[in-house]
Amino acid sequence: MRFLLICSAVLVLAGCTRAALHGQLDEAYLAYEQGDCGKAMLELSRAERNAHARTYLQPEISLLRGQCLERESLYLDAAETYRYIVGRFPASEYAFRARARLQTLDQLGLVRDSAAAKTYAVPTAAK
Repeated sequence: MRFLLICSAVLVLAGCTRAALHGQLDEAYLAYEQGDCGKAMLELSRAERNAHARTYLQPEISLLRGQCLERESLYLDAAETYRYIVGRFPASEYAFRARARLQTLDQLGLVRDSAAAKTYAVPTAAK
């Protein structure tokens, strides 16, 4: 009985954490749509802190962060964020989107790097 209660508590807490994380992402998207990149970045930082065990969410978080940086005319920072996504998560759908944003920034002349769509390997943390 005691084991069952402990398992139930763990499952409930895990579900709450996941719901909070998705709520933070939803709030970040809403703030971005409303043009409030400051709030979007705050929610993305909160989501990032809660997503350490869920690395599959990192490219989504980073892509929205890059879009906010672009909106605030921080094009070089945005380009570096996109390069991070492509280098660290090359198989994700967000890497495809990040490559497209890099090409757009290059075509618009906002990033003077002629190799804007090229990527580099990002070292992973040793465990």
